[in-house]
Amino acid sequence: MQASHVTRALTAPARAFALLGLALLVAACAAPPPTPRPAPAPAAGSAAGLPSPEQAARNFAAVVARVEPVAEAECLARTRGTNCNFQVVVDDRPGQPPNAYQTIDRSGRPILAFTVPLIADVRNQDELAFIMGHEAAHHISQHLTRQQDNALAGALVAGILASQLGGDASAIEAAQEFGATVGARSYSKDFELEADALGTVIAHRAGYDPVRGAEYFTRIPDPGNRFLGTHPPNAARMQTVRATAARLK
Repeated sequence: MQASHVTRALTAPARAFALLGLALLVAACAAPPPTPRPAPAPAAGSAAGLPSPEQAARNFAAVVARVEPVAEAECLARTRGTNCNFQVVVDDRPGQPPNAYQTIDRSGRPILAFTVPLIADVRNQDELAFIMGHEAAHHISQHLTRQQDNALAGALVAGILASQLGGDASAIEAAQEFGATVGARSYSKDFELEADALGTVIAHRAGYDPVRGAEYFTRIPDPGNRFLGTHPPNAARMQTVRATAARLK
């Protein structure tokens, strides 16, 4: 759940809730889960242990109401001069995979975006609350800005090296692009684990169980510990959540 940018208009909760039930009906039929997984016996009216589309919509509304003010309070307590007025939105573009991400709008307001398949794929409010806390934590920890700074530094260093080695303009440009990619990804795993830890705090203070919420990781593909990968192994993420939750208790 790496921070990214919105490419089309998003639907705010006030407008989304009226349409979300219908959208989730489509998503529940058309969007498969991230990876095959064993599941407990499904509840009446649900598939693979997932809530019904109507319940998923109610879960989303309930979690937004409880988590957003806690995320705002944590943001205000931990930052100075940061816009902490979170807006939670539904990314209802067709064909989106289960995903959540953090970005900012043109005015600098932080946006926490959730695709319809993601809302349909979480099994309970704890999972949704943890994911929402995780995305809010990306903003509180200023990961977008830090990622951009790392990319700029990587591009600068790579460009200088290419120039000193006698590269022409195209070689320098290629080196800068590669350096930006390496720079942006250098601390990406650390950012994810930081967001997991702070997301645990936010979910806990909103009255949810973050360890139960982080069980969502057990149902998505494990990225492993790849060089320059954007996400850490799922086991490392679960360990971070459990350790943080233990300290909160």
